[in-house]
Amino acid sequence: MTELSWTPQLLEARERGLLLRRPMFDRIVPDGVQWGDGAAQDVDVILWCTGFRPALDHLAPLRLRGPRGGIVVDGTRVVADPRIHLAGYGPSASTVGANRAGRAAVRELRALLAAPAPV
Repeated sequence: MTELSWTPQLLEARERGLLLRRPMFDRIVPDGVQWGDGAAQDVDVILWCTGFRPALDHLAPLRLRGPRGGIVVDGTRVVADPRIHLAGYGPSASTVGANRAGRAAVRELRALLAAPAPV
């Protein structure tokens, strides 16, 4: 679970059923995420915040690393999979860089999600 503090706004969101804290999922599946007990949740976006630590081992099954071991990015977009963006990684690994990169990632992801699905 996250160390998210329960602010009045978050408490209100929880009371309204808009926010549900769940433990970390065990795997990413084609339509979302799944826990060890078999429970699943469809998701469109996973926002993974690592606090500027390059904690990317959980992405190993996606085979994003190139032959030299690094993950090649174009801005924040992972070249090997355009659905994956790494804000605060590589060239954007600073508070200012991550802020700008986050805005750029949102623009690219909105366009990606709005595009027709490939056939």
